[in-house]
Amino acid sequence: MAKLTTDELIEAFKELTLIELSEFVKQFEETFEVTAAAPVAAAAAAPAGGGDAGAAEEEKTEFDVVLDAIGDKKIQVIKEVRALTSLGLKEAKDLVDSAPKAILEGVDKDTADKAKEALEGAGATVSVK
Repeated sequence: MAKLTTDELIEAFKELTLIELSEFVKQFEETFEVTAAAPVAAAAAAPAGGGDAGAAEEEKTEFDVVLDAIGDKKIQVIKEVRALTSLGLKEAKDLVDSAPKAILEGVDKDTADKAKEALEGAGATVSVK
């Protein structure tokens, strides 16, 4: 197999959907026994130090928006998922059908609250973790 340059890899990733890219990352982590989130956790823990460690853990900056249940307005929920994630119709439908499932991961508090409000407005049951 020919060795791909970084630019060629980036171009190949641009053609993947978010779900396909997420599956790739999971397989990459399993194959090479690494975790993509590890450097972020280590960097966040380092500056906290000493007695401030407890306060740093309490102040959460990244949230996951999880679709717990669809409700009776499935089409409206799919539309909201598409608007929030920029997924295609099929990917959004598959994501909604697989509830409970994370819709957004690692977003700030305002984005998580807006997403929750939009999805609940469409009739879904949503939790922010």
